[in-house]
Amino acid sequence: MRSSNNVTPIVAALLAIGSAPVAYAQQPSDQTISSDETIVVFGHAQTRDSQTLKHLDLVEAAPGTSPLQVLNKLPGVNFQSADTFGSYEWSTRITLRGFNQNQLGFTLDDIPLGDMSYANYNGLHISRAIISENIARTVLSEGTGALETASSSNLGGTIQFYSADPSEEFGGTLGQGFGSESAVRTYVKLDSGRLSTGTKFDVSYAYQNSDKWKGVGEQRQQQVNGKLVQALGDNAQFSVFVNYSDRQEIDYQDLSKEYITKLGYNWDNYLPNWQYALDAARGIYHLGEDKTSDPLDAAYYAGSGLRTDVLTGGTLDASLNDDISIKLTPYHHSNDGRGLWYTPYTPGPTGSPVSTRTTEYEIDRTGVIAGVTATYGINKINAGVWYEFNSFNNARRFFADSLSAPISPYEFPTNPFFTQWQYQFDTDTLQFHLQDTVSVTDELTVNLGFKSLSVTTTSTTQVGPAINGTIDATNNFLPQFGATYAISNDQEVFFNFAQNMRAYQGSATGISPFATTQAGFNAAVKTIKPETSDSYEAGWRYRNDILEAQATVYHIDFYNRLLAVQPCPAIVGCPVTLGNVGGVETNGAEFGVSLHPIQNWNLLSSVSFNDSTYNDNYSSGGVPVATKGKEVVDSPKWMLKTELSYDDGNLYGHIGVNYFARRYYTYTNDNYAGAYAVANLGIGYRIEQPFDYIRELDIQVNVNNLFDRKYISTIGSNGFVNSDPNGTAQTLLTAAPREAFANVTVKF
Repeated sequence: MRSSNNVTPIVAALLAIGSAPVAYAQQPSDQTISSDETIVVFGHAQTRDSQTLKHLDLVEAAPGTSPLQVLNKLPGVNFQSADTFGSYEWSTRITLRGFNQNQLGFTLDDIPLGDMSYANYNGLHISRAIISENIARTVLSEGTGALETASSSNLGGTIQFYSADPSEEFGGTLGQGFGSESAVRTYVKLDSGRLSTGTKFDVSYAYQNSDKWKGVGEQRQQQVNGKLVQALGDNAQFSVFVNYSDRQEIDYQDLSKEYITKLGYNWDNYLPNWQYALDAARGIYHLGEDKTSDPLDAAYYAGSGLRTDVLTGGTLDASLNDDISIKLTPYHHSNDGRGLWYTPYTPGPTGSPVSTRTTEYEIDRTGVIAGVTATYGINKINAGVWYEFNSFNNARRFFADSLSAPISPYEFPTNPFFTQWQYQFDTDTLQFHLQDTVSVTDELTVNLGFKSLSVTTTSTTQVGPAINGTIDATNNFLPQFGATYAISNDQEVFFNFAQNMRAYQGSATGISPFATTQAGFNAAVKTIKPETSDSYEAGWRYRNDILEAQATVYHIDFYNRLLAVQPCPAIVGCPVTLGNVGGVETNGAEFGVSLHPIQNWNLLSSVSFNDSTYNDNYSSGGVPVATKGKEVVDSPKWMLKTELSYDDGNLYGHIGVNYFARRYYTYTNDNYAGAYAVANLGIGYRIEQPFDYIRELDIQVNVNNLFDRKYISTIGSNGFVNSDPNGTAQTLLTAAPREAFANVTVKF
């Protein structure tokens, strides 16, 4: 963690030269983006490694596909999921340059989505935040996000999503899709067009339902989005949106290598066979579970994730004059969520050996993002503030199941017979940034600035063992510096350096200082430091009419890695607590090329190398854990990706293949998920004005996992482990098989 003692003189120096943003040249709204609907692979004139996916790249995937999964075609992205759409939240994982999902930053229209963890405490997953068809573009910054990004978790990169504005013309869209596993998706959108008042708005609805690809159960979701944009004269506009999501997803069973070997790749939970679940809780097995070392955990009746969200926000964007503009974005998010598990470890009062356990999440957060940009000579100065208050209630409860039938996994249960714990977490987040873009010459642009971040969380016990207290993560000076130099009209080089800090998680589960006892919290709060990072990247870009290419090298020093450890031998009885266990050093390189020598054809290919290793050993329960020099978990050393696409305005299609090297799921690297390559195919045809009142008819077919490859997708679903020499750690999920989908879209 960097000292803030020198803040005042450095800020004074920045201001003295008219400095302070790493800014507007780097903001997505100012990026150089081509006017057509092709992918912008490499950010032009950016001082960081920035890549953009546009709307067409999202809609050409199977409808309902997570935008995170679409990002998987880009260099350096490691995205995994156990379902074909990439939206099953228990399984979704994305890593960038050695940082996992909880160490990245995510926003929608500048509004923070938190760290998008399954155990939501400060945000929500992008699959619930907005209907995927309504995303206009996605901006990936793999190394460091812009200073103004509203995130308290982005040690590494950021992923920023931007919604599409309502259409200028009255009309609508109707999409209907069907596919494997009885998949059904309906999308309806109505646009008002620009009214005489300068107002335009849209309302859209999406319904998606699909059976699981193995076992029994459905993945259900309904979403409603509404957005209004109001012009305020010639130099200002106001926009507001309301997004609603109701999601129920039945879990796949977490597996171990032993379970996969002895019970099969398609092994899953007992649903709908309640009797098998009751028998298993009594030690009676019907399907070979007793062949494993842990038959009781081989399967449960079911598990599910239930989430209801309402996300609202508005933005005032105005130019006060030719040199000064302001932007103000207030927002609110409410969430009511449950994670259900039918546990054989807690009998119910009805005589059933199985009860339903819930982990409950209630989020009520309100915030505001404000910024001002002023142009002064060669300087574009930007300053801004982000404030959020988050009230998060977290509980663990148990509900009675009868011997004849269990509670439905699709509904919030009521009337618990036992509340194990319940805590209230109140978190105040305040971030300030100051940055400058200096156009030194026509060829050289320099960005420099800093942000100040303070996050304070207070826990209040409502039920169960007391865990009360306050913890603060603050750093008043996190600098960032970047530069880009145009060698010629075709070539440029860039450099970026940034320091970042990740705040502590304010929840009763996960890698949190509160996920322990009162004694464990008291011990942790005295000694732990927040995770921090120093990121360096440099690169070269080239582009002409037929070729775009980018090469990037990077180095990252990651300090104060946090992990739940037992600070003394187990026999002594010390509580598990959160502790710093050392650092990580990362070195890597990425090279990508987009080649379009023939009209309508494009070849996108990349190779990525990442070497992330732990710097230190540590001790847990008095036992040394030899991690020094070992590879970081879930961080493939090599990734190779290629996609050939065609689009002549009518006929379009793509075929892509992604290769991922082995990924370790143990800190000591004694077990891993093997390397694999997977291919996806899509083809479609657009017809302009096929009938009166029909602007466009689009027919599309997608095939995921084209060659039906079997492999382990998600690792660490139940967390990573120190060691697993026998392959018994139940923290793996297998990938979906080949699945096909057809969709018809009508625009009128």
